[in-house]
Amino acid sequence: MELKGLLIREKFVGWILDGLKTWEIRGSATKIRGPIALIKSGSGTIVGTCELFGVVGPLTLRQLRANAHRLNVKPSELEGPLYYGDHTYAWELDHVRRLKKPVPYTHPSGAVIWVKLPGRTIRRLGIDADHR
Repeated sequence: MELKGLLIREKFVGWILDGLKTWEIRGSATKIRGPIALIKSGSGTIVGTCELFGVVGPLTLRQLRANAHRLNVKPSELEGPLYYGDHTYAWELDHVRRLKKPVPYTHPSGAVIWVKLPGRTIRRLGIDADHR
């Protein structure tokens, strides 16, 4: 089984784990679907798992503001780093699970969005290979 980890800044990964944020905004679409690991950027640890089940976009600023509740922000806050202009996509997340204890991983040089996780790390996450 191959599993990838998504790097997310601390505040935002916390909101996802708390069920407050169901969209992850990115500057491009992704073809990845299924279970993913949630990595708190800069921590060297995986803090949760979820299902990435779809991508919406590209979104206009108006569409993004209409869905601000999915991001745990006010519509007026949706500019700057949360809006990528014509390249704004919402990655839809569901079945979020916070790990009881963060799982360390080795961060490969150059990984900015995704980290390919080795089998031994995947086993520590308790994700069933048949789930994929």
